[in-house]
Amino acid sequence: MITYDVHAHCIPEALVDMLRVDGPEYGIEVVSEETGESAVIAGRVRLAPFRSILGDMEARLTAMDAARVDVQVISSWVDLTAYALEPERGAPYSRRVNQILADHAAEHPDRLLALGTVPLQSPEHAAEELRFAVEELGMVGVEIATTIDDSDLDRAGLDPFWEAAESLGCMVLLHPCNPLPGVDLARYFLDNMVGRPAESTIAVAGLLFGGVLERFPDLNICVVHGGGFVPFQIGRMQRGFVAAAQRTAEHISTPPSELALRLFYDTVLHDQKALRFLVDQVGADRVMMGTDYPFEMGDPEPVRTVESIPDLAEDQRAMILGGNFARILERIRG
Repeated sequence: MITYDVHAHCIPEALVDMLRVDGPEYGIEVVSEETGESAVIAGRVRLAPFRSILGDMEARLTAMDAARVDVQVISSWVDLTAYALEPERGAPYSRRVNQILADHAAEHPDRLLALGTVPLQSPEHAAEELRFAVEELGMVGVEIATTIDDSDLDRAGLDPFWEAAESLGCMVLLHPCNPLPGVDLARYFLDNMVGRPAESTIAVAGLLFGGVLERFPDLNICVVHGGGFVPFQIGRMQRGFVAAAQRTAEHISTPPSELALRLFYDTVLHDQKALRFLVDQVGADRVMMGTDYPFEMGDPEPVRTVESIPDLAEDQRAMILGGNFARILERIRG
């Protein structure tokens, strides 16, 4: 059985080199700081410093071997989705990023697969780029952020993109970015520990109640960090659907408790009891192994994590370790 890590990040050195030279062409400026190089997107979105380990192939493969990960599905650092760019710049930027990521994964085709990025700020361009990434570059899907330059996914007119993703049968990895703007999360590492899962929860609730999952029932959306707080608050959403239907049922007829079962969830929860609860809530066939490599809040031993889930049948473990993603991969490759 092949084990797949569906949540791992990458910034190839070739991508940083491209930004240094051609970044201004797209509206991106690489800047030097005391803590290292960073980037400013569209003159207003300043990123955290780049981490060199994101492009270190030797360190990545060594970590994969230690973690017993056979294949890693790499995606860009989500901050580099660059949705703040104007579409006429965002579309060619996404194309360059995808070509670089695809080439990086091709260096070790037996160990790496790649998720692309698309300019969601222009849904038609996003659909076109997703088709190119999957059909021409051999990517297995796309990573998207929970908001589009602070606009909500369910209110951004993304149906052309959702339609393309559904027809391709590819993976859509939903990842938080810029969590809860306007809320002070600077203290105690709250932006990461609490803000990111909360950001994912809000985005998923929008997809549920905005009708996206009802209109596109065959989407393969995987929500990182165990789905945020969704699996643990789906009962509250279900209650709202029943008790406040005039506000919650405008766009859906399917209960949110059922729609939530159309999503996939990764295993990055750092708690075996919580992971066991997730499996009980959504089913082992909707959970996929992830690491969030190489960040500090990642899981360096994902296989061990899955193996240690209490009272899990072997066929269920096999689904989570790789079987569920293998089904998606089989569909993509026809």
